[in-house]
Order: sequence, then C-alpha cells, then structure tokens
Amino acid sequence: MKDFYADLHIHIGRTSSGRAVKITGSKMLTLARILEIASTRKGLDIIGIIDCHSPEIMDEMVGMIEQGELKELIQGGLRYQDTTLIPGTEIEIYDQHCLGPIHVLAYFPTLSLMGEFSNWMSHHMKNIHLSSQRIYCDGQTLQQKVRELGGLFIPAHVFTPFKSLFGKGVHRSLTEVFDPQLIDAIELGLSSDTDMVSHIRELQAYTFVSNSDAHSLGKIAREYQKLRLSDANFTELKMALHEQQNRAVTANYGLNPLLGKYHQTVCAKCGEQLRNMATICTKCESTQIIKGVSLRIIELSEQLTDQHVRPPYIHQVPLDFIPGLGPKMMERLLQAFDTEMKILHRVSLEQLEQIVPHKIAKMIDLARTGQLAIAAGGGGTYGKIQSE
Repeated sequence: MKDFYADLHIHIGRTSSGRAVKITGSKMLTLARILEIASTRKGLDIIGIIDCHSPEIMDEMVGMIEQGELKELIQGGLRYQDTTLIPGTEIEIYDQHCLGPIHVLAYFPTLSLMGEFSNWMSHHMKNIHLSSQRIYCDGQTLQQKVRELGGLFIPAHVFTPFKSLFGKGVHRSLTEVFDPQLIDAIELGLSSDTDMVSHIRELQAYTFVSNSDAHSLGKIAREYQKLRLSDANFTELKMALHEQQNRAVTANYGLNPLLGKYHQTVCAKCGEQLRNMATICTKCESTQIIKGVSLRIIELSEQLTDQHVRPPYIHQVPLDFIPGLGPKMMERLLQAFDTEMKILHRVSLEQLEQIVPHKIAKMIDLARTGQLAIAAGGGGTYGKIQSE
C-alpha cells in the first residue's frame, strides 16, 4: 500500500475551442491545462474532473487517448503522466422533494460509461454542454442510474448556504431527497471540517471527502485528501471510500473553516458579521441574513459521539493564501522542490529558508499545520490570513 493525494472536484472553464463549460470558471481552466498543472505543479496523484459529461470534453479526451497522452486503466480511470483522471460530473437536483437546489457529484470508471450517462442526462436537462445543470428527475432516480452504471454518488459541499443538501436549513435529513444506501461519501465543503460535523447522526455512516471545487488553476488542491491504496485508479478509490481491504482516506487536508467564505452568519445587505443566532442586522437592521455554515451545523447536531473512527483533518492554508508569497517567489519554490505537494508535505523549514526569506518560510511552515491567525469569512467573502 502507498499514499496518494487526491482532489476530486475540479471544474472545466472552457473547451479547447473556447466554448464555455463552467461559466464562472477561468478561461484557462481547460482539460489539457488542468492535467498539466495537477501533475507537474500540484503533484496530485488522482483528480476528479467533474465536467466530463460535456460532449466536447469527451471528444477532447478521446483525442488525447488517440494521441497517447491519456491511457485508459483496466481498473478504471485514465492516466496522464503520474496523475489519474477520474471522469465525473456535477449535477443540480431540484425536484418535488427539494426545497432548494442541491448539487451532487457522480464519477464513472470509464469514458464509455461517462458517455452513456451523459447521453441519458441529455434527455433530462436543457443544456448538456454546461456544468452543474439542473436535471429534471428526482434524486433517487439519479442515484439509481449512477449505481446502474457502476458509478460513485457524492452529495457536494453539503453545508454551504446555496445549492447544497443542508445549506439553507430546508432539509434536516438526507432521506428527504436521497436513498442513503446509494451514497458513497459526503463532501464537506470549504467552511466545515470533521470535528464540526461529528455530532450529526446520519452522516456517521459515510467517509468524508475534502475537495477544492476549483474554478481556476490556482485553486486546484486548496483542499484534498490522502488515500491509502495499492494504485491510483477508480476501483481502489471506491474501496477507499468504503474502507474495504485496508484501503481508506487516511487524512483530510483543508482550509481552516474560518477561511471559508460562508463560515460566519452575515448580513446580505451590508456585509456585517453577526452573532450566529441573529435574525436582524445590528448595523443596518436588514432581515436579509445569510446563515453561516457554523450555525447550520449546530442546528443539525445532537449530543452524541461519532462512532466512525475518522482520519485527522489537518487545517492547511493553501500556498496562494499566504501574504507576500507572490508568483515569482512561488516559481522559485517550484523550481527548487518540484510540486506543491512536496512543499507542503516533505520540505523542511530549513530547506524553505534557502529559497525564500525567513518570514515567508516561517509562514509556509505555520500554514502547513494550521497555526496562522485568521479573520473569519462569511457571506461569500473568504477569511483572511493575519500576517502580524
């Protein structure tokens, strides 16, 4: 068994022809650039690209296979250099059981099965070319189709205020929308962590994943997990999510929840951060309140102990959050140490100080273990590292 690093939620902004896939995604976020950056700069072993349902993207993947740039693996996934791509898709559910839109993730072992699923979805949504589109069927029908095709089904960023299972407080149980037996893991999202959600009863059965939800190349691997596998492929990933045959998620690496842009309760009108239970803004008296993830989790929690033995959740500040660490300095670090995973996990403070000033090296070292002071985020604005 070996350790592998995985980020399973990366968007595609544009096709190679320039056609939009994730409209809010960077134009630089193409399939080819994601693969290049994930492999050579980030040092990720497994990536989930969750816009692979788009027909043009599938055509690009076929072309890369024909050119020998991608290789289909017998146990699922496609290998690019040292990185395995798991084809996936993000879908929006808003059926008669939903009181607000919910985003979910589905992954498939082969490009052929991804194509079959995309074709099925094209009969249930208006624009199969775009990311995160609404599907016109109920959640359990979607789950059953994913399972029929041998896929994985994961509710996405489940506590964020918008487009998530628990976000706005409209659902108290996942059974209101989903079949709990057809869920393979739970994605926590940027504003929460394992400890925060440890008292939610119905989540105790599931493995937690922490992913970047990257809308730009720089945000890839801002959250990720370490997996214990025999190899980087779909079959091994599936076993890890279900903790089978000694495969497992052995650590989650993510933002301190305070850095998440929906952690605190905030006034939508003036941006004032409010006490969690506030229903009216103390500054402008508006009642337009965006409930923070921290409060939503408290509402869902009970007085109980998590029976699932969890791996450590390590609060790790992404390198591009660190004040003073600009592009030129980052390039010097990459030239010296190869990838961000090596910088974050294998390089000593003394080695860092040989490349960058002591103050920056010390901040990187503290960032790796979540020891930097943070001003909390909320209402759509990220928290900030306090440099002094």
